[in-house]
Amino acid sequence: MLTKEQKKFLKAYIVSDKTKYQIGKSEITDSALNMLDKALDARELIRIEVLKNATTPIMELTLDLSSKLHAEVVSVVGRVIILFRRNKENPKIKIK
Repeated sequence: MLTKEQKKFLKAYIVSDKTKYQIGKSEITDSALNMLDKALDARELIRIEVLKNATTPIMELTLDLSSKLHAEVVSVVGRVIILFRRNKENPKIKIK
């Protein structure tokens, strides 16, 4: 479980990262989950933009993604979801 301070640090950290992943009309597919899983392994922190043509509510998508990817929700602002999952073998982000 992330503390408020850790979430604040991670939000500031991801501002410098321009990489975004998108979820659109087809929403959560196996290939999308596979791609996001690999991204979390490589980066630990990812930003996902939910396009307007997605029909599922943002919070439902967020909870579904976090549970399927075993990741923690850092924040949800508008249509942007930020997820974090520590890489146990090779951690990249040092959080206090």
